[in-house]
Amino acid sequence: MPNGDGPAYGTGVGEAIVCPADSPPAHCLAAGRPLLYDTADPAITEWATLDPGAVWLRTSGARSLLAVPLLAQGNTLGVALFGRHRDREPFGPEDLRLAQEFTAKAAAGIHEARTYSRARTTTMALQRSLLPHTLPDQGALEIATRYLPAATRAGVGGDWFDVIPLSGARVALVVGDVVGHGIRATATMGRLRTAVRTLADVDLPADELLTHLDDLVLRLAADEGSSDPAAETAGGIGTTCLYAVYDPISRHCTLARAGHPPPAVVTPDGAVRFLDVPAGPPLGLGGLPFEAVETELPEGSLLALYTDGLFEARDHDIDEALDKMFAALVRPAKSLDSVCDRVLTELLTHRPDDDIALLVARTRALHEDRVASWELASENTVVSRARHHASAQLSAWGLEEATFTTELMVSELVTNAIRYGRPPIRLRLIHQGNTLGCEVYDSSGTTPHMRRARIFDEGGRGLLLVAQLAERWGTRHDRVGKTVWAEQTLAPG
Repeated sequence: MPNGDGPAYGTGVGEAIVCPADSPPAHCLAAGRPLLYDTADPAITEWATLDPGAVWLRTSGARSLLAVPLLAQGNTLGVALFGRHRDREPFGPEDLRLAQEFTAKAAAGIHEARTYSRARTTTMALQRSLLPHTLPDQGALEIATRYLPAATRAGVGGDWFDVIPLSGARVALVVGDVVGHGIRATATMGRLRTAVRTLADVDLPADELLTHLDDLVLRLAADEGSSDPAAETAGGIGTTCLYAVYDPISRHCTLARAGHPPPAVVTPDGAVRFLDVPAGPPLGLGGLPFEAVETELPEGSLLALYTDGLFEARDHDIDEALDKMFAALVRPAKSLDSVCDRVLTELLTHRPDDDIALLVARTRALHEDRVASWELASENTVVSRARHHASAQLSAWGLEEATFTTELMVSELVTNAIRYGRPPIRLRLIHQGNTLGCEVYDSSGTTPHMRRARIFDEGGRGLLLVAQLAERWGTRHDRVGKTVWAEQTLAPG
């Protein structure tokens, strides 16, 4: 190794090293074994003179040179050069043995670091692909998010967040934390996020959604456990999740959690607290119930959902961390992005030891001038009256261009409710941004199904027509009855 004031061979990080064909490093790499040189050799003198990377050999006054390849897992990773000063004896067999031991340990460390780096890069790339790239367009909440991967050698974890638009102008917020780290946890996170989206699309209540998610984790654990009984936390057993649905019309928020930290809320008057949501068991334990709660949130309330990595910093206790988070949430800020940054700045003094997902949302309200509803009698003559109500309301909203399509959807949905449902029947129109929603409620729990009508059938085409006219449609079950809804996107005004 160099022993003078000159630079070592190839010290620049990321620097490309070109070894002349006749140089000791090139010969050593080609031979794959240690090589010993006397610096008085003319070939070595010429190399040390012409190659800028060998300037240390001249400035250090080395009398002998030892080139040893870095070997790991059957691969040659590089070469180590050792120089012995002229005042000392030339390298001997014992020096060669020590050099080989040293390079073997160095090569093993380099190989492990490269393997870890590749695995971490792969896991982070997979995780980024599975997390939301952009937040969906919706008007119920103003939202900002942050995600920070863990800085530990254990690797990236399986924390995730999601924002899912639902029918009736509602929005679901999800934050979850898969136990473990690495690609297994990341893959499990992707499965669970997809499952939550699928369950949310069928408008399951929050507690029922967590029950289905709990069953899924049990099945994943059984599948992985059968193939690898030693797998730690197979299938994500112990995963936590918080699921919340906010309705901007009623300003009510329904929440349920599976072992996840409770959300914090800041009301417009500056009061800050945790929402009292029953903890529930972590996912994968099976057989235990989840409980949902409903709370009213005034317009402009701030809701903070997070994973427990936010409070696992080493240099303060949990009470201090909670006080800092509350203070950061309460202080006025220009934007929700500023709120997220302030929370992370206050709570983190170093890169986190565990993944952190943070979602901050400010509630908006959809006022009565954007929602219209009517009670309808359960008789066929009411269909024309329902079309008239819809047409008059669209005129009041200045949406005459949507009248024809909306009247068709209203006719089919109301007719279906009268023919196959039970009273009471209610029609509701919702105008939010560039979206117009049409909903018909009846007290029957029977789910309508779209079917293909035969050529001479007089009916059976109603829902097919709705599906073709609407941007999206579906059925939402209530505690009593159901709502069949359809949404259309309005042309820019």
